[in-house]
Amino acid sequence: MSVREHDLGEIRDAVAKLCAAFPMDYWRETDRERRYPTEFVRALTEAGWLSCLIPEEYGGAGLKLAAAAAILEEIQRSGANGAACHAQMYTMGTVLRHCSEAQKRKYLPKIAKGELRLQAFGVTEPSAGTDTSSIRTAAVKKGDRYVVNGQKVWTSRAEHSDIMLLLARTTPREEVQKKTEGLSVFIVEMKAALGRGLTIRPIRTMINHATTEIFIDKLEVPAENLVGEEGKGFRYILDGMNAERILIGAECIGDARWFLARATAYANERKVFGRPIGQNQGVQFPIARAYMATEAAALMVERAAALYDAGKPCGPESNMAKQLAAEASWQAGDMCLQTHGGFGFAEEYDVERKFRETRLYQVAPISTNLVLCYLAEHVLGLPRSY
Repeated sequence: MSVREHDLGEIRDAVAKLCAAFPMDYWRETDRERRYPTEFVRALTEAGWLSCLIPEEYGGAGLKLAAAAAILEEIQRSGANGAACHAQMYTMGTVLRHCSEAQKRKYLPKIAKGELRLQAFGVTEPSAGTDTSSIRTAAVKKGDRYVVNGQKVWTSRAEHSDIMLLLARTTPREEVQKKTEGLSVFIVEMKAALGRGLTIRPIRTMINHATTEIFIDKLEVPAENLVGEEGKGFRYILDGMNAERILIGAECIGDARWFLARATAYANERKVFGRPIGQNQGVQFPIARAYMATEAAALMVERAAALYDAGKPCGPESNMAKQLAAEASWQAGDMCLQTHGGFGFAEEYDVERKFRETRLYQVAPISTNLVLCYLAEHVLGLPRSY
């Protein structure tokens, strides 16, 4: 299916209609109770939106990443939180490009039907952080199985996922020429692994993000669950990471547009000293600046998605899209809170929840400083700083 502009408009309208069935009360409650939005995720799944990137021959819609970006942007723009399920989209960058045909036929139809959830991406570790090549989780092949030992952290939605993509070292770092070699990706079936070498521990954070740390002790993974070639996994996860950056950039654009709409409406309605506060330039200008930043960042997200869909290199664009969009959403969130004054801190206005949620993307999935380091070294040709 092609993704023309009118197709995206139809997708946005349909997603907005679905989100309208989950009013702000629903999101306040899930946030207050730190509960996973199971009903919302189920509705998205049944409507086919979470399988939009899965090719039609496996039961999906076969859409482009631009369509997935539109879906997630619209979710955030409605005031909902797509972080509860966005991994099922960005992990497709790794699955569709590097999984075997047998693996695709085994898992993708069930994911498309909603029988399985692919929501966990086990990459980050406590001692390595974003230095992915320094991970210590090790997988040693023994016969027809790999035995895995290690630990992962900030693995969101692990408790709500049936399948996890796991990155582990299959060759020790000291035995490879390049530190990015010797890393492999595995498909882990979570239900079978729990209690048999896999332990999940929730991490309570300032936002309801369902994030966890994972402990892996002598976990046996069938050799047939190796994705692609052994030792080439770093390149495989880059496809997932670029997709992740683009999609999270789209989410940030959605957040920013929610903040802009809320701030504009409030500035028109709220009267102080006998006039709408939006009549004051001190209120107008921050809203206008946030609008400009949002529209500019949206263009970069659009460009990065177009390059990704065309199969072209998009590392710089993906990183810039994520960073510019995250900065725009944070600028808009700060502006919206300031526009609302004291009411912005009240739960019933929803600003404080979205304010907390959008702040995450200054840190995840990659921090601001590392985006700048990447651009400085790999795009501008400056000396490596770390």
